[in-house]
Order: sequence, then C-alpha cells, then structure tokens
Amino acid sequence: MSSSTSRKRPKSSPQNPNSSIISNHTHSPSSSSTLTSLLAEVEPPPNLLPSKSDFLKLFAVITIAALVGAFCNFSFNLFNRPPLSFCDSDVVEYDASIADSCEPCPSNGRCYKGKLECAQGYRKYGKLCIEDGDIYEAAKKLSGWTKDRLCEAHAQYMCGGTGAIWVSEDNLKNMLDKDGLFEVSTTDDMKSVYTKEKAMEDIRGLLETRIVGNGVKEYKCPDVLAGNYKPIICRAQQWIAKNLVLLMAVFALLAGCTLLLLRIRRSWYLAKKAEHLYHQVCDTLEDNALMYRSMGDKEPWLIASRLRDHLLTPKERRDPLLWKMVEDLVESDSRLDRYPKLVKGESKVVWEWQVEGSLSSSRRKKEEIDA
Repeated sequence: MSSSTSRKRPKSSPQNPNSSIISNHTHSPSSSSTLTSLLAEVEPPPNLLPSKSDFLKLFAVITIAALVGAFCNFSFNLFNRPPLSFCDSDVVEYDASIADSCEPCPSNGRCYKGKLECAQGYRKYGKLCIEDGDIYEAAKKLSGWTKDRLCEAHAQYMCGGTGAIWVSEDNLKNMLDKDGLFEVSTTDDMKSVYTKEKAMEDIRGLLETRIVGNGVKEYKCPDVLAGNYKPIICRAQQWIAKNLVLLMAVFALLAGCTLLLLRIRRSWYLAKKAEHLYHQVCDTLEDNALMYRSMGDKEPWLIASRLRDHLLTPKERRDPLLWKMVEDLVESDSRLDRYPKLVKGESKVVWEWQVEGSLSSSRRKKEEIDA
C-alpha cells in the first residue's frame, strides 16, 4: 500500500542561467553589482592591440623590406639579363619595334647574325668601332712626309724656276710605295694598303687638285703653304726685289739725314775749336806785346802764318776752314790790328795787340793764380 500510495516527485524543468540571472536581477536589488563583475571578466585586456608608435614602426619596417626586395629583384634581372645581339646591317632603317630584341649596328661596323665586325682600319672597343691608332698615326706621318716633298719642290720652283709643281695621282702613289712606306713601320700588307689609302685621303684635303685633258688627277702644294718652305736667303732676295723702290727711298733718306748730322757736328766742332784757337792767339799776341814793352828785344807783332803753324796740328792745317774762322774772329776784334809788312823781302800779314796797359780777362786770371 505504501508503494501505491507513494508520492511522485515533480520533474524539474531545465533552467537557463541567463534567465536566472535576469530573474535575479529583476527580482533582487544586489543584482547590479554581480553584473558589473561578470562584464569585467568578459572584457579583453588593454595590451591586446599595438599602440600608435608601434604601428608606425611596423609600417616603416614593412615599407623598407618591400623596397629592398624590389631593388634586389631589379638588380638580379638587370645583371643576369642576356646581352642583346646586334641588328643586321642590311636593315636600312632602324625600327623602334625591334629595339628590345637587338641593338643597332655601330658606325664603321658590319653586323650579321648578331655579330659585329669592324671595318678595315677600325678595331672593336666594347660595342663600338674606333679608329686604329697605329694606322692613324702611320697615315698622318705618311701624308705629312708627302706634303713636305711636294711643298719643297714647289718652293724650289718659286725661288729658282726649276722643279716639278704638279704631280699625277699615279706618280704620287708610286712615290708612296717606293719611299713613303719606308718612313712608317708596316708589317702587315693589308695594313699598309689601308695606311696608304688613308694617307691619300688626307693628301687630297691638303693639296690643290686639277684634272687634265685625259682625266688624270694632278696634285700641287698651295702657294701659301709652299711659301713657308722657302729658304731664308730666297725670302730675303724676293722681299728686296719687291720693295726695291721703297728701300732706295729709305736709303736716300737715311744717307741725307746722316750727312746733315755730320755737317752739323762738323760745324759745331769747328766753331768750338776756332774759338779756342782765337783765345790762344789773343794770349800769344798779348804776351808778345808785354815782352816788347818790358824788354824791347822783340817786335810787337807776329806773322799770322807762323802763328797758325804754331797753334795747329798737321792734321788741322789741312782744313783751311778752321783757320779761316779764326781769321774772321781776329778781324772782328778791335784789340787786334792786321796789316801787311815786308819781312826779309817778302810781304807777310802780321797781327799786333793794340791795347796798352790792359790785359785780357783770361790773362788777368792767369796772373792772379800765379800770384
């Protein structure tokens, strides 16, 4: 009976925790504090996301890494890229569409199937064809030697009227073959041929050219250039012949100026010398007059010719103008008297000092010094 009368326990329905919390919150006053604590436990930590400074550093590192990677990739592609081959020389115009597949063939070069071959006289230097320095120097030396030979022959013709002026092209080439190539060192036949051709090109630019009736070219050194090869004696002779009239006029002018200067110098010399002799004549006549007055054993006069021979040197006696100037000075002096006198049966011109009791200034100074 007990089993039949046992009580049945009612089934408990499952409950939602949130519903209990909500119910507790709605029904209990202390539910607000409980909810705050639960939300604090659910909220993420503050250091979960990076700060602004860390974010900028990260961005800078990523940017630098990207630039380094791009540069390395570009350098790898640049240095490991296979070199471009040359475009064929048969292509008349360089097409821009094939610029990435081949390089244009350089000047003075021949390209075929991507390979470069330089023309004769040029050598390969990287991707260019430059002129061979040895051939250039040899050709320059050879053309200079030829120019000197032709200009010297032309200069000889200009001075003496002999020698050849015009040289045919065949003779010029023969001259290069026989004598000119010995002036340069050529060990290769092809190199010597090209050297001669290069020299001929230079010669054509330096010399005058003409074509005679049969179509043969002839070459001649220009007159201006040949003038530099004339000898100094030849230049002097031609200059004198060209300026002969001017030189004669200059010579005559110089001769006239020289003669005039000599005449002036001679006149000045004669005037000074005549004045000096005149003072000597006065002193001599004055001494003679004083001795006559004091002693009386001499004549008061002196013969002019004897006085002349006493004062003048033999060289000065051959110049009559000098004594003539002395006679003019004596004649203009009132203290001296000139008159003819018969001496030993011959008529002589005598000079006499006429001032009594007085001395000339020079004589007075001399006596003061002696005193």
